[in-house]
Amino acid sequence: MNYEERDTYGMYKVTAGLATEPDTSAGPGPRLMGAHTLIDNDVCNQNGEDLGDIKELMLDVQSGRVAYAVLSFGGFLGMGEKLFAVPWSALTLDTVNKRFVLGVDKERLNAAPGFDKDRWPDMQDPAWRKEIRSYYGTTDDADAEGRFADDPLGQSSG
Repeated sequence: MNYEERDTYGMYKVTAGLATEPDTSAGPGPRLMGAHTLIDNDVCNQNGEDLGDIKELMLDVQSGRVAYAVLSFGGFLGMGEKLFAVPWSALTLDTVNKRFVLGVDKERLNAAPGFDKDRWPDMQDPAWRKEIRSYYGTTDDADAEGRFADDPLGQSSG
């Protein structure tokens, strides 16, 4: 299911006659999106291979930014699935296909640091954050500036 199909408040409503794309001049547009509409969105890689879907968004409450998208990959009917915290900045919204793109192949994602639903990592741990950023080749502005809830003054070396 994509963000348009999950839109219960009409944010992405097609308003221009017979147009097939949402009228972004009359709503929040693709730069501002409802968090609820992003859950369960498909994620693929640049080759169009399915990498799973977004199960949760992790917000840095102190800075007001999305820190990670929790991606579910693998398994069958919820059994044996692996979860991955992907830095939000590693994802790109594909508005044409209404999905997100992550620049990794399936093998690399399968080998990524992941976790299961009963054993979440400490996402505030600076070493964990560094490992995840390094794996996906990203530097999140909030993280680089040290503005996480455990360090509101930006004093960490993280």
